[in-house]
Amino acid sequence: MAAKKKSAKGKTAAKKSPAQRKKAAKKATPRASKASGPKGAPTGRRGAYAERENDGAFGRWAPWAALAAVVVGVFLWQMYPGGRSVPEGLVLRVVRTHPHDPEAFTQGLLMHDGDLYESTGLRGASTLRRVDLETGEPRRSIDVPDEFFAEGLARVGDRLIQLTWQAGKALVWDLETFEKVGEHDYRGEGWGICYDGERLIMTSGNDRLQFRDPETFEKLGEVRVTRAGRRLRQLNELECVDGLVYANVWTDDHIARIDPDTGEVTAWIDASHLLAEEDRNGGEDVLNGIAYMPETGHFLLTGKRWSHVYEVEFAPRPE
Repeated sequence: MAAKKKSAKGKTAAKKSPAQRKKAAKKATPRASKASGPKGAPTGRRGAYAERENDGAFGRWAPWAALAAVVVGVFLWQMYPGGRSVPEGLVLRVVRTHPHDPEAFTQGLLMHDGDLYESTGLRGASTLRRVDLETGEPRRSIDVPDEFFAEGLARVGDRLIQLTWQAGKALVWDLETFEKVGEHDYRGEGWGICYDGERLIMTSGNDRLQFRDPETFEKLGEVRVTRAGRRLRQLNELECVDGLVYANVWTDDHIARIDPDTGEVTAWIDASHLLAEEDRNGGEDVLNGIAYMPETGHFLLTGKRWSHVYEVEFAPRPE
């Protein structure tokens, strides 16, 4: 008779036959589903085909989805870099047209007491003028010394301050007599200048507005100008109006309205239709010259060797 063996717990158990052990193993093993494998993954011919089909579709479309994401990202970065908003779009409405000397290489422009004050450039041909707006004829005019290429113009009280391009000199003139009463030195080039009632604001053809003391011309600081987060370079003639700065941009038919505290362009003004094609005379006839008319709120715009000064008002761009 077969001997009995003790189990690990000290109990006795009869030795099972091979058939009994096989039957017990079947009962202990859970029945696998034909429809699912580990963690519910599809198994069998049908499940494997569906899995390969899904993987193939994703593989085919993944590169295109990635490319689309990159294109959209670049577009948004260009339109709204750094999360900044695009400046307000403005257009011009011409109110009146005034005559202008077509030989005047306009570099600076301002209005005071009904007269137009103008600085014209070119070495050996630069002038300072007080012009009758209605006729375009000078009421008073002087030649700037030949060594200077005159640039922007600003009025501070009873003085006119006229920049020079590369000489590093700001010439100071008496408003009434046009007698020279002083000069200031500065480093770099001189392009545009205006007076906001407290400080002079000046450009040198780059992307900066410089702030200067109106009495000593000492540099007080500067701010970088950006349009939708990007630097705006070649800032030219300036006009200060109600705490804002209006700037020509050399060789561009737009005017930038700038917040001088932040340097941000708050409006981008389209002036491309002002000069008709038949009136263009080459690469020098660029838009340059902004003067504000406080009595009407209008602006006077002209360009180098333009035959007209345009009295305009700004309006929102039509939808």
